[in-house]
Amino acid sequence: MAKCVACHKPLTLYIAPDEEDEDEDETMGGSASAITGSYVDDDVQLQCGCHFHWQCLLDSYSMSECPNCGRNLITSTASGEQQLLCNLKNEGGLQERLDMLPILTEETYLKAYPEERRCRAFLEFCGEGDVEAIVDLLNDDAGEEDEESSGQGVGHSIDVLRYQDQIGSMGSGLHVAVQNQRMEVAWLLLLLASTLKIDQIPAMVLQAAHNSGIQREDQSGRVDIRLLKDSQGMTAEHRAAGIGGLWTEWLQSGRLKPPAS
Repeated sequence: MAKCVACHKPLTLYIAPDEEDEDEDETMGGSASAITGSYVDDDVQLQCGCHFHWQCLLDSYSMSECPNCGRNLITSTASGEQQLLCNLKNEGGLQERLDMLPILTEETYLKAYPEERRCRAFLEFCGEGDVEAIVDLLNDDAGEEDEESSGQGVGHSIDVLRYQDQIGSMGSGLHVAVQNQRMEVAWLLLLLASTLKIDQIPAMVLQAAHNSGIQREDQSGRVDIRLLKDSQGMTAEHRAAGIGGLWTEWLQSGRLKPPAS
């Protein structure tokens, strides 16, 4: 059986049991595997034939070559775009000819700029429409800023709400929310990072934010998120105009319209 060429261990990953599930299994006399955890496939096979654990590859990857045999792994699509194909086998099954280049490019970037990892997670949550995860991330940042102000820690200097994708389209969270049609996320970002009048924001959005412990801060000296442009010079309003659909009413109401500078 093939082993990871980096750590020389079997191509599996141990999944620890969830604490709640573990307690429930013990109470109800669950199976030993449910209580002790289990092993799942964790095998990334590169085109050169080398096998890695997912994390082992992320830890050792150097942009274009296999970190084990040195073979150049970059190929081109029919349209001329670069790609790095692999066969990935994990708990979700086998994915053949998966392009890992976007993931590896991001990981390489984050090795150089680890302070942006939370910002990258923020953009991902915006695309997924995971409002709860966004709120948790913002509350965590607020807690760390409080520690910094009291001299107990070091906070983040990056404005997560206004972060723009440095290795992609330079889109903001609002661009991502619009592109993925995540209306709840768009409302949240307009509340927290724009000067849109509060009376234009639905009461249910305001109440949900209040219940989550977040509120709009003073926007003086801060860039309205609606002013941010991506690498093509497009604001979120421009992107919404190209999509239409559920954004039509937003465009008509002017919610996404950048304020006059």
